[in-house]
Amino acid sequence: MLKFISFGSGSSGNCYYLGTATDALMIDIGIGLRTLKKHCRDYGISLSDVKHVLITHDHADHIKSVGSFSHDYTLPVYATPKVHAGIDHNYCITRKVADDMKMMLTVGEEVQIGEFLVRPFMVPHDASENVGYEIHVEGVNFVIITDVGCITDDIKEAISHADYLVIEANHDVEMLANGPYPAYLKQRIQSESGHLSNDSCGRALAENMTERLKHVWLCHLSEENNHPELARKTVESILRSYGIIPGKDMELEVLRRTMPTGMYELSI
Repeated sequence: MLKFISFGSGSSGNCYYLGTATDALMIDIGIGLRTLKKHCRDYGISLSDVKHVLITHDHADHIKSVGSFSHDYTLPVYATPKVHAGIDHNYCITRKVADDMKMMLTVGEEVQIGEFLVRPFMVPHDASENVGYEIHVEGVNFVIITDVGCITDDIKEAISHADYLVIEANHDVEMLANGPYPAYLKQRIQSESGHLSNDSCGRALAENMTERLKHVWLCHLSEENNHPELARKTVESILRSYGIIPGKDMELEVLRRTMPTGMYELSI
């Protein structure tokens, strides 16, 4: 049985676990190792069972502890060459990934990583480079798309392939417009290399999901410019306007920013 946990999703730190009975990987290590170890103990997960790490991009809230995690558990870290270079140059990261632990990915090319067939695809964001992942294992296609400036054809295709989907719903447009952020930061968030709004997320889902999609988790919500219930209701309203009923046609949930959101068992 495939298991999924979000250990944190937002600007305070992002980290996701995906595991089978005999293999496991982490996607992003943006939370402290002490916190991660505690969460794993709480859920009965041994970090020694994790055999691979995937990184989406080089912003600190996604890579804070990747070097230390890789070093302590002798784990390979998979990312594109540009993302690895970005990690090396990020002054927020004190321990870098050792050269012999850097595994290079090519955007658009599938690679077998243990039991997981992984395909990175480009996601627009103002990092050195940013990718989403399609991960195929045990007949399930798990897709994660975070820190999304705008919806591209690659993203539309990935959504259409998903059985289970983690996708950004970062901000409410009105809350951002009326909120305390300075103008330059509002422009950055709203740009095509910024973050995805609740409305844009809802439309992307409604226009590209298929009947195979079983569960959607909204991720990377802004603490200042969004609220979990607002994000869920906005996306649900858009889906309903397309005749898609959350709770009936698929499940829709919001991931917590700083806490785990339970363990989910995923099956085809």
